[in-house]
Order: sequence, then structure tokens, then C-alpha cells
Amino acid sequence: MTTEKDWKTKLTKEQYRVLREKGTELPFTGKLLHNKEKGAYMCAGCGTELFSSDTKYDSHCGWPSFYEANKNNIELKEDRSLGMTRIEVICKKCGGHLGHLFDDGPKPTGKRYCINSAALEFEKKK
Repeated sequence: MTTEKDWKTKLTKEQYRVLREKGTELPFTGKLLHNKEKGAYMCAGCGTELFSSDTKYDSHCGWPSFYEANKNNIELKEDRSLGMTRIEVICKKCGGHLGHLFDDGPKPTGKRYCINSAALEFEKKK
């Protein structure tokens, strides 16, 4: 089991704030927001594959957005923080906070997984 001390050593300050403290990076600042390469988006905490580039789209919200996730590797949880009710997206393997899920995405799912770049690493398709 990874301790908080281990997480602080492994992750950057921003990754730790987002993944372990449920932070949100500033909109339009994430390194993967405009990434258009083909490949997989992995959890920055544990390397678990979360999203495919095939499901990424530009939602104009300021964070990387996907209309579908690898459902075996994420967990959804009600989030009532900040006076709102939202659905939090969490990495099932390490428990890291990834972002939130909204019902305003494109077809075929109508979903928008709004994910912090700091919570992700990108693995280019070979």
C-alpha cells in the first residue's frame, strides 16, 4: 500500500494536489488539453489505462474531455463539495481523483469526462 509520504515523493506537487487532495488545475493550463496524438491516457499515479485518444474531444471547457472511459479502471462517486452535486471520477486502482463526469457530452454516450491533465500521463500509440 502506498503511503502519503510515498505519493509526495513519486508525484509532482500539482499531481499530488489533484490526485491525492482532490484539487482542480486551472482551466486551459493542462499539458494534455490540446494533445491530438493517438494513444492511451494513463493514471499519473499508478499507470492504469483510463481513456483512449479515440474518445477525446474538444469540449471548450478548459480540461481534457472524453466521451467514454475504460469503465473497468474507474470508479464514480457522488461529490457534494463546493455546494454542488457532481459525479467524481476516481482511478479504481490507486484511488486518485481524476476529475468529474457530466451529462452534456457528444454522441454516442452523451457523457463528458472532464479530467485534469495533472492526473494523466499519455502513452503514444506505437
